Amino acid sequence: MNTPSKIGPNSIIQTVTALEKNFGKNEAEAILKRIGQGHWIGNLPTEMTDESKFHALVIALEKGIGEQKTAAILEESGSRTAAYLLKVRIPGIFQKFLKLLPPGLAFKLFLFAISKNAWTFAGSGEFSYTTAKAPQIVVRVTCPSKKVVGSFYLGTFTALLKELVNPDTRIRAIIKGEGKSILCTYICTI
Repeated sequence: MNTPSKIGPNSIIQTVTALEKNFGKNEAEAILKRIGQGHWIGNLPTEMTDESKFHALVIALEKGIGEQKTAAILEESGSRTAAYLLKVRIPGIFQKFLKLLPPGLAFKLFLFAISKNAWTFAGSGEFSYTTAKAPQIVVRVTCPSKKVVGSFYLGTFTALLKELVNPDTRIRAIIKGEGKSILCTYICTI
């Protein structure tokens, strides 16, 4: 029997928060109840959680409010998660050091550092990156989900790279189904 892979609670916390900010607390709660996710109301996770719970929320949101609105919610959720990481998880001294480096070197060092803890957001999936002329970040989601989940990672990586590598960073996302997984490729202009 396989043990479920865990991911950080911010995936759910910030998605519910983004839903509330976009729809208002009452409507967000009504949406969560309507899509079978009402158990999150007043009961957000406080520790690592089964990745399947986040993906179930993504699937339910897309079915309930549509792909476009869900993508916007997830991108904001990713940005909010990045803000949390910058405030609580990424040491200030490391942040200051990265900002002193040329963007290409800062990108390499930052992605190397986060690759050591990639399981906290990739769960059972895979994380990789390249540092070629057009650097890429790749997340392969293996837990059953919807392609719109790539918007969460887009929001997270965009916010982190703009803050730590280069404020002019731009990312083009290519998100596609590949077999039973979802391949999220982020082509970065830093």
